[in-house]
Amino acid sequence: MARLTIYKDNYVDSTVVSNRFIDEYMKDANDAQLKIYLYLIRMLNANQATSVSDIADKFNHTEKDVIRALKYWEKNKLLNLDYDGNKNLVGIHLCDLDAPASSSPSYDIALSAAPATPVVLPLTGQAPASSFAKPVYSPDQLREFKNRETTSQLIFIAESYIGRPLTPSEIKSVLFFTDVLHFSEDLIDYLIQYCVDRGKKDFKYIEKVAINWAEEGVTTSKQAEKFSTRYDKSIYAIMNELGKSGSPTAKELEYITRWTREYGFTTDIIFEACERTVLATDKHRFEYAEGILSSWKRENVHHKADIRKIDDLYQQKRKAASKPVPANKFNQFTQNSYDFDALEKELLSN
Repeated sequence: MARLTIYKDNYVDSTVVSNRFIDEYMKDANDAQLKIYLYLIRMLNANQATSVSDIADKFNHTEKDVIRALKYWEKNKLLNLDYDGNKNLVGIHLCDLDAPASSSPSYDIALSAAPATPVVLPLTGQAPASSFAKPVYSPDQLREFKNRETTSQLIFIAESYIGRPLTPSEIKSVLFFTDVLHFSEDLIDYLIQYCVDRGKKDFKYIEKVAINWAEEGVTTSKQAEKFSTRYDKSIYAIMNELGKSGSPTAKELEYITRWTREYGFTTDIIFEACERTVLATDKHRFEYAEGILSSWKRENVHHKADIRKIDDLYQQKRKAASKPVPANKFNQFTQNSYDFDALEKELLSN
């Protein structure tokens, strides 16, 4: 498994643990969770490389134990985990517990091939692979970025829309917009305004919108406005079909983008999956619809007629499976009775 390098702007030969961590979090954590979190802080301050396998070896845990501990701290909002399209862990963001909630910075643990040699980070979550991946920026790169003439204006624009000072992680996002996506000041201005107007101030969401625009060849604010109008109609139509109102979350946007871009489904096919989802479940509807659409993708569905063929074939198999088998010496035992509808729903929900 690849190695993880932890970066911070300064280095001190000591490990400082937040009093808030001791007072609020330590009492509920088990032995493995405590060791792993404290070790991450230790490696952060030392600016040394590590990996899931290294941590497992050091504390005589399995890699699954390490992943479970990381997910525990993520659930408690002490860190955030990034995954690539294959669900591999590629990044960790440690949150600063002593900073105000509105401006808490995060420190990146990024994948590296060797100590202090950062490589490109894929997108967060299960989004399809993108040609625009966010790099890991070093402290020197951030300092150089802050010294640019245009940077203060960009940061001022972003802070005006967000309503608070930007965290170091958010400043990296602005750097990503300029240096990787090559967005102009006007386009970045429109990008942040567009997201904030929809109630989205999370920079992970803003990054996903920016990457979507870049992949569509959007280079000006006028192009972005035209594309967004068309794109919004599609997104909100799918949201409505799933019984959702309001703006999508970053995770929901990932699903919709995958269905329309990676899978290449037209809205009528997506609507069909949404209709089946609504009839089947009241919970986790995006995950359920993803199960349906991913199976249709594997079955090379391109038109609604293809779906009918799959349904007919499924019904034929059910009928064949339900036919009574003549008794003989080879089947004189109690037969299992399966609820195939329930099994299908269970499989699609995973």
